[in-house]
Amino acid sequence: MKEQFKKFLNEEQDPKAIEKIASKLSDLLMKNEEIGYIAVQKKPAITVLPDSIVLTNKRIIICQPKNLGLSMNFIDYTWDEIEGTFVKENILGSEFSFTTRTNMEVSIDYIPKIQARKIFTYAKEQLDILKVGSVLNATMMDEVPVSPIEEVEIIEEMETEEVTSFAEIMPVSQPNFIAENQVFEDVPSSPKDKSLSDLSQDELFEKLQNYKKLLDNGLILQGEYDAFKKEILSHM
Repeated sequence: MKEQFKKFLNEEQDPKAIEKIASKLSDLLMKNEEIGYIAVQKKPAITVLPDSIVLTNKRIIICQPKNLGLSMNFIDYTWDEIEGTFVKENILGSEFSFTTRTNMEVSIDYIPKIQARKIFTYAKEQLDILKVGSVLNATMMDEVPVSPIEEVEIIEEMETEEVTSFAEIMPVSQPNFIAENQVFEDVPSSPKDKSLSDLSQDELFEKLQNYKKLLDNGLILQGEYDAFKKEILSHM
């Protein structure tokens, strides 16, 4: 028997069953796949060909000898297929079972109690590892940064929208010169002709109220109002 399988003989495993499995598993294991535990049926009557269950870091493998031990059926389930595992201890051994995400239930009975506890613990550890890995992957996906190109495009769109809105709502200052032989009426000064630093507290407050009215009437955007408000408050 291969040395790496001798460690599974310390909980009443049938040596012949382990040897039979050992001769088959070497060709079944995938790259980087390691066996964590092997449990073997132990029925009350003498069983020449007991079923076995093998747990690796990648899957659960059910081993069922057939044709007087000349052949063996293998059924495997990867850990991401498994929904949960269960152990039911009876008078004669325990029953280990698990359910899949497709609502399939698989069980193997007459497993010695200590073996059943070991495979239950190992299975829970593997499912926890899988769950933690899924959470980390989801977290990393949420933290994917926006590419620089996308950021520039968003900023440019916002700036264009704001400038367009300014042109629509802000009065344009009239030229200060008067052409020869022409008379113009006095043009009221633009709100921006007078610097904010030159306004009194009452005038600043009145200007802020005017911007609030423009916002309430839908004439300016919330972002534009916030910018005006911030600028006026800095002079109050």
